[in-house]
Amino acid sequence: MPATSPAAHLLTAPIAGRLSTRVDPRIMIGGGFFGFAIGTWQAHYITSDWAFWELLVPQILRGVSLMMCMVTVTNIALGDLTPTMLRGGSGLFNLTRNLGGAVGLALINTTMNQRFDLHLQRLHESVGWSDSVAVQTLDNMTHAFSKLGSKADSVALKQMSLLVRKQAFTLSIADIFFILTIVFLSIVLMLPILKKPKPQGGGPGGH
Repeated sequence: MPATSPAAHLLTAPIAGRLSTRVDPRIMIGGGFFGFAIGTWQAHYITSDWAFWELLVPQILRGVSLMMCMVTVTNIALGDLTPTMLRGGSGLFNLTRNLGGAVGLALINTTMNQRFDLHLQRLHESVGWSDSVAVQTLDNMTHAFSKLGSKADSVALKQMSLLVRKQAFTLSIADIFFILTIVFLSIVLMLPILKKPKPQGGGPGGH
């Protein structure tokens, strides 16, 4: 999963806990996933020049949104269970959550590797001897390593290759953020079919 802000988690947790008892949980989840979609949409513009400040706002958005979703999803998943069923239901919920996280990470890594290979191939086709910008960049690198003598050409070519791989990796990360934006927005559209949990009544009285 994309990185989030731990500080945003800590600050949002008590607020999300209070809201979960007063607001329709579907609204909470919808707001959380929509906020997450905004964060991933902003992050899909990422470049290799991005630093702390460019990543700050998307990470805060994802951190706040994730905590809103986590608290509310837990309440929805376990809210209808009786006290005797709660222990087993909680274990099953944690197992399903961990399994879903593992599958999600595997899908993200697989997709990112595929997109990296695709972007690398396209960049290799673009960055060739017929590209004047690429040739000029390589010449500048060769000049910068001129102190290495006969090794300057090979070192410059290696640095050029590393630069291309860096750009391909950045583009693959941007693709992942874009795909996640679509996924989160799709979840928001499916929220109307989510059943609102019934409030739990008091336990049976003694006789």
